[in-house]
Amino acid sequence: MRIVSVTAGAGGMFCGSCMRDNTLAAALVALGHDALLVPTYTPLTTDEPSVAAPRVFLGGVNVYLQQHAWLFRHAPKFIDTLLNGHRLLRWAGRFVGKTDYSKMGDLTISMLRGTHGKQAKEIGKLVDWLKADIRPDVVLMTNALLSGCVPALRRELGVPVVTTLQGDDVFLDELPERDKKACIDLIRANDEHTAAYLVTSRNYGEYMSRYLGLDHGKMHVVLPGINTKGHAGPAPRPADRPPTLGYFARFAPEKGFHNLVEAYIRLRQTPGVPAVKLRYAGWLGDKYRPYFDQQVKRLTDAGFAADCEHVQCPNLPSKVRFFQSIDVLSVPTAFREPKGLYVLEAWANGVPVVEPNVGSFPELIARTGGGLLYERNNADELVAALRELLMDPARAADLGMKGYVGLTQSLTARHMAEATLNILSRYTTPADRLEPTAV
Repeated sequence: MRIVSVTAGAGGMFCGSCMRDNTLAAALVALGHDALLVPTYTPLTTDEPSVAAPRVFLGGVNVYLQQHAWLFRHAPKFIDTLLNGHRLLRWAGRFVGKTDYSKMGDLTISMLRGTHGKQAKEIGKLVDWLKADIRPDVVLMTNALLSGCVPALRRELGVPVVTTLQGDDVFLDELPERDKKACIDLIRANDEHTAAYLVTSRNYGEYMSRYLGLDHGKMHVVLPGINTKGHAGPAPRPADRPPTLGYFARFAPEKGFHNLVEAYIRLRQTPGVPAVKLRYAGWLGDKYRPYFDQQVKRLTDAGFAADCEHVQCPNLPSKVRFFQSIDVLSVPTAFREPKGLYVLEAWANGVPVVEPNVGSFPELIARTGGGLLYERNNADELVAALRELLMDPARAADLGMKGYVGLTQSLTARHMAEATLNILSRYTTPADRLEPTAV
């Protein structure tokens, strides 16, 4: 099967969606399929070898300039090519971490209008290239915010277009209510041309069906998976290491770093609890630097600065070393986490997790038994769960091993690719043979 995945680059940010899309494309190729990952906006940033096509479509600079200036909507090809250069796009990507999403409503609406929007020329280039040079059997759009391309892709290529939902609501919720409503209305309009949706958990699929007003019957679950190569697996805990709590995710309010800081301070202030260490790592953009600094100040003011460490993990080996240095991982998100790749990465290194009982977490933990759930926004339950595992190394090791075994049995990149192929095959057969199995 020839599969094209169109994904949105996030500049220099380590984006979970980009990483998942890259892992999926590589796994599809490993299974013998002709899979091509096509970046849009900016080149992709991943901590594994990128399998993305060298050409970037809908380049972020062109998209922005065409939104704000009539001249660039009619600029000659050589100007567009110059503005789509990788060096310029990577430079522009440095500003992703500073972007105020609440001010991107007009641009998002225009993009969702597709060939009726101000970026029609850029969408046309993508469609023409796929039609003339690639001729795929199916197109995967890796978020609904790219669905403005779907009507033209469906019309010109004549193949099914399947959209993955994996965090679109986080962006939409930051828009002013009027812009958010306009975007959702356009996503619904583009749904007419969308064959199906892939969702990363049953819970998230049900939620997004209501959130976007889409047919629940078009939702299909493909649980996330990771490439376990390079990860260490379970390892004996050093006898001289103090109990160590870890956080590994983007430093942003929706990821709940502030919730973990609060829980850590309360845990350390509990009588009888030893000097638990806290190590935290993840991508930090300029936009959330004040937020991050505020949390570090809370730790300092509470008197625990000497027991806390910010760790830089720019690549896979450093990430693995991080997981090998902690006993429990917790990312107490304030939203419905659609993927939670950091949970899988923790299990790939034998580390148990403590997560809220929403989003993908209940299904992932039910699948493996590799951690504990607590009631979201219940700080007492979070502290109790952390204490339970940090104070009982044998139980933590047992849950970490369960997570590792469950991951290798059902949550690898290969499992994700096979589940994706199973669903895509239903939509690439004649219509009278389709019997889709929905969420």
